[in-house]
Amino acid sequence: MDKDRIAGSAKDFAGKVEGAVGSMTGDAKTQAEGRAREAAGTVQNLYGQAKDAARDATDAAANYAKDAVDTVKDAYGNSGDTIRDGQKAMAKTVQDNPLGALLVAGGIGFALALLMTRQPRRPPPSRWRYYG
Repeated sequence: MDKDRIAGSAKDFAGKVEGAVGSMTGDAKTQAEGRAREAAGTVQNLYGQAKDAARDATDAAANYAKDAVDTVKDAYGNSGDTIRDGQKAMAKTVQDNPLGALLVAGGIGFALALLMTRQPRRPPPSRWRYYG
């Protein structure tokens, strides 16, 4: 709880008491001062509430960012293990069947060569011609 909220509540209460005393004694000046102090206390209390809300929102955003960073760190650490496991499995497969691995690699290379040497597709001819 913010100190402005505490001080504002105290001023608000003191203003209410002062206004009540002014009403009971019929003193308009004391009554007006009480209402002014009550209003100042209410404003200070609201200011303290706004500061608390801003602090809470900042804390929530910081916690959310920390959780997101932790999640990314965990995912990165786990993905490294997955990649290493995949590399080991691939190496074992190549060692067990070198001719099959060579044929697969050659087929992939051939397919990539075909894709890279193809002529680019031309757009269909336009129906509208410009006669300038």
